[in-house]
This record gives sequence, structure tokens and C-alpha cells, in this order.
Amino acid sequence: MSEFISTMSHNLWLFAIIAFVFASVIGSFLNVVIHRLPVIMKREWQQECNQYLNEYHEKLISPIAKKLDKPIDDYPEKYNLIIPNSSCPKCGTHIKPWHNIPILGWLMLKGKCAKCKTQISIRYPVVELFSGLAIAFLAIHFGPTIEFALATILTFGLIILTGIDLDEMLLPDQITLPLLWLGLIINLNSTFSSPTDAIIGAAAGYLSLWSVFWAFKLLTGKEGMGYGDFKLLAVFGAWLGWQVLPIIILLSSLVGAVIGIGLMLTKKMNSSNPIPFGPYIAIAGWIAMIWGSSINAWYLSTL
Repeated sequence: MSEFISTMSHNLWLFAIIAFVFASVIGSFLNVVIHRLPVIMKREWQQECNQYLNEYHEKLISPIAKKLDKPIDDYPEKYNLIIPNSSCPKCGTHIKPWHNIPILGWLMLKGKCAKCKTQISIRYPVVELFSGLAIAFLAIHFGPTIEFALATILTFGLIILTGIDLDEMLLPDQITLPLLWLGLIINLNSTFSSPTDAIIGAAAGYLSLWSVFWAFKLLTGKEGMGYGDFKLLAVFGAWLGWQVLPIIILLSSLVGAVIGIGLMLTKKMNSSNPIPFGPYIAIAGWIAMIWGSSINAWYLSTL
């Protein structure tokens, strides 16, 4: 193992290529998680609602309870991240192994189902390609180190959260909370930040957006963001320390404003449409992980 690390340290481009291939394959699974996790969550919520209604309101609203017993989706009864195998949502044809090759499989199919020719979303190869490029960049930036391995885990989590938030306006606790606790644990040895800065960062990340949320709600009577956004910023505070939080908030607000204005100008949305803020926090946080110290140093030098 030490010989492999030594070899990769002297040949970062080879290491980056290996990382790209590995991450592209994982990116195919990330697509599965992005698609299936919300369905699994909604089923769990339905079961919890049914249990509550049946236990506490059986006689009063049993018709509602019976109505909720009906499936909320058209997916098989046994449905998780592994089962069933991937198939065309229209004709049900199982996807052959060679069509599951990252990026190339989509290109071989020309973006269509092999049988019914239903269009396959371009998001699938985009996620695979982006995963590969992001992890390849981390390989060059960090080299074959523990920081690279941990940054890879965080990046995969951010890709999942971004995809789900874009689709469902949701940042699942099943992803954010493990990342939060992992950030605190890895910094016990000051991997990315000191333990003190990590703990303060986690608290400050959550409370800063929580304060904005309640200030906005008290002033307007509306909710400007979701609790998942608080937790995601807390994740970056736990991983990178409290010092990067101002950069992340500023960058995410800037990116969100630019994209939002662009969408309004192209008439793809209006000012009343909700915009998921999680992807912008994820992008800003990833940038801060790579260049946060340099950005901080540049800013302080301008004062």
C-alpha cells in the first residue's frame, strides 16, 4: 500500500485518471440515490402517517387512513437503493450491464431506451462526468492522502444533496447529519480544522441561517429557506471551521442571485417561484474547501 501511495505521489496525473474512472462509476450509483432516496423517504412518511392515524384516530377518520394506505407511487413494493435493477420507466426493459458503463453507456444508447426509444435524461451522464472531474481535481489538489479520501466522501454527499434539492426542494437528514458528525470526528485530529473551530463552525453555520430564517419570517410572514439549508452550512462549519462560513454565505448568495436573475431574464421562472438554496451552498462550500484559505488571505491583505 505504501508503495502504491508513493507511486501515485510521483505521478499525480495517473492518480487523477484512476480517480476519474472510479468516481464516474460511483457517479452512476449517485444517480440511483438521487432518484430513489426521495421515493423511499416519502414511503416512510406515509407509513408513519398511517400508523398515527390508525392508532389515534381510527374511528374518527378511518376513511382518510384507508385512502392513505394506497401507494403514493408506481414503483414496486420492494424498492430500495439496490432492488430492483435499473430499468426503463416506460417499457420496463432492464438496462444491460454494458449500457450502465458511465457516460459511454448513455452515448451508445444515443440518450434513448434500447427498446422503446424513450428519451433518457442527460442528467445521468452529466452527474457521472461531473463526479469524475471533481474527484480527479481533488486527486491533483490533495494527492493520495487522507484529505483526498475524506474530500471525496464529502463531494459525493454534496452531489447527492444537490440533485435531490433540485428535484424535490429537499436536503435529506440521511445525508446531511452523517456528514455533519463525520466532519466533527475527522477534525479531532485537526484534519481540515482544529476541533474547537469545527465545533464552533457547526454551531455558527446552523445558527446563522436559522437567525436569517426567523428574521425573514417575522418580517414577511413567509419562510425564506428550509431547515436543510441550516444543516448543510453546519456541515461545512464542522468540516472546515467557522472561518470559512462568511465566504460560503457570500459566494452562495452571489451564485444564487446570478442564476436566479438569469432564469428570470430567460423567463424560465418568475420572482414568486421558490429556488433551492442547497446547491449554491454546496458549490460555495466545495470552493471554500479548495481555496478557502487563499480567499481569506487575499481578503485580509486588501484591508
